[in-house]
Amino acid sequence: MLQTVLSPGAVGESRAQAELFLQAYRLMLQARVLDDKFASIYRAGKIHGGVFLGRGQEALSVASGLALRTGDIFAPCIRDQAGRLAFGEPILDAVRTYFGSTLGPMRGRDGNIHRGRPKEGLLAMISHLGAMISVVNGMLLSRRMQKREGSVGLACIGDGGMSTGAAHEALNQAGVEKLPLVVVVADNQFAYSTPTERQFACETLVDRADAYGLTGHSADGTNLEDCLKVVGQAVEKARAGKGPQLVVAKLLRLCGHGEHDDANYISAKLKNAPEHRDCLQVAEERILSERWSTPDELERWRKDAQRKTDDAVSTVQREPTPDPFAEKWQALATENLSEAGETPEPGPMDI
Repeated sequence: MLQTVLSPGAVGESRAQAELFLQAYRLMLQARVLDDKFASIYRAGKIHGGVFLGRGQEALSVASGLALRTGDIFAPCIRDQAGRLAFGEPILDAVRTYFGSTLGPMRGRDGNIHRGRPKEGLLAMISHLGAMISVVNGMLLSRRMQKREGSVGLACIGDGGMSTGAAHEALNQAGVEKLPLVVVVADNQFAYSTPTERQFACETLVDRADAYGLTGHSADGTNLEDCLKVVGQAVEKARAGKGPQLVVAKLLRLCGHGEHDDANYISAKLKNAPEHRDCLQVAEERILSERWSTPDELERWRKDAQRKTDDAVSTVQREPTPDPFAEKWQALATENLSEAGETPEPGPMDI
């Protein structure tokens, strides 16, 4: 269909865009299915601690993960399962962390979203929102001092986290140092239950970019194509030496702050607003309207995502959890927390 109306060069570009869109959609779908599974297991009382879902935020999240490449730094936030998968996190890492398996990246020592593989550029999130921006700054400065240029750091945060002192200090530092940093803000209208009009007086958080010496970008968080374009361009600008970038995407989380929260503070009027659209459904409609796939194939992809999720849960349920009498209380799987150097001799937890 495209070849009848576009030049050969445009056809190739359009085909590549379609392939990227479909890749992103399948990652979004896998993240949604995985999140739904975690919610179900949590309600059954089999997950201890909080469960935080990315429902409604998958388009922005997956765009963040896909825009990066090997050697970059990614600091996801609490709703970034899609971005984690796009950056290369195995499904087993997510499931093992929620179940406290000793075979997971945090070896059963921490739960839910506090997981990562720093050696591979995937950072374990700090609960104090806003703090991860400065962690990425530090890693970028370290690489600069070591003459290891060329990589980009991307930190995800919500509108509420942007009100913290840590976020302000880190944004200011990034602007002064002209770091290759991209901060992706999911403006989901609420900091837990506090609406945005009680968080900041500016019209939009993009307005803050100039004050810090950042380049600001706005995106429609419900539109996968727009997220891929805007986040992708911001990452490329940072990589090209054009300084730190701030991406703010308007959306609405389609769930509570966590599974413990019924979100009764979200009004019916806001739920019917354009930013309440389900980004996954919007992406599906685009795929079908462009005839990039068929309803039957979409259903096969959903079943495949469900199978992968169920297989991971079944595997992890048979794995061991930490033994406090043999535990050495290390956060990561190596003797030193930087994951550098020689592989240590196996301890009690390594056998």
